[in-house]
Amino acid sequence: MGIHRIAPRAVFLDRDGVINRAIVRHGKPYPPGSLAELEILPAVSVALAKLRAVGFRLIVVTNQPNVARGTQTRECIESLHAALRAQLPLDEIRICYHDDNDRCSCRKPAPGMLLAAAREHDLNLSASFMVGDRWRDIEAGQRAGCTSLFIDYNYAENRPTQPYICVKSLLEAANWILAREISERYRRK
Repeated sequence: MGIHRIAPRAVFLDRDGVINRAIVRHGKPYPPGSLAELEILPAVSVALAKLRAVGFRLIVVTNQPNVARGTQTRECIESLHAALRAQLPLDEIRICYHDDNDRCSCRKPAPGMLLAAAREHDLNLSASFMVGDRWRDIEAGQRAGCTSLFIDYNYAENRPTQPYICVKSLLEAANWILAREISERYRRK
């Protein structure tokens, strides 16, 4: 009788609007333009600690097209990420610097960042989750085979296509994921 190894799972997290406050102008979200504008949202550290405690890898997957557009530098993005890593228990931050016209496989809604992380870390995507605040995040999670949770801020833009779980914060998403974990354990017994 061999040992059955369970592949690790992840919670993939969008950055702006999920971990840190998005700058909303005319109903649309934008990234912070500097460290001075970076504000970690309430209860994010609590939510991440809960998810980490039950064994999830915590991987940020973020589109940052302002680099391709010339309105933000990679150095600025990296300084924001260094600040997030210093304050939060994140395993990895994956970044797509491309814009839509680049037609890359990493820019959400393409699932490239999630698929690459799954290959690199041998993740079970069907037991993993994607938490985001925009339709692109939700579609990337769906296309990768993850359960997607949508933090709905009622932005003035396209809404995601079902199926997804609608929540109001990362903490609510974490609590939903944990409740599902408990019900799955009881179901397997």
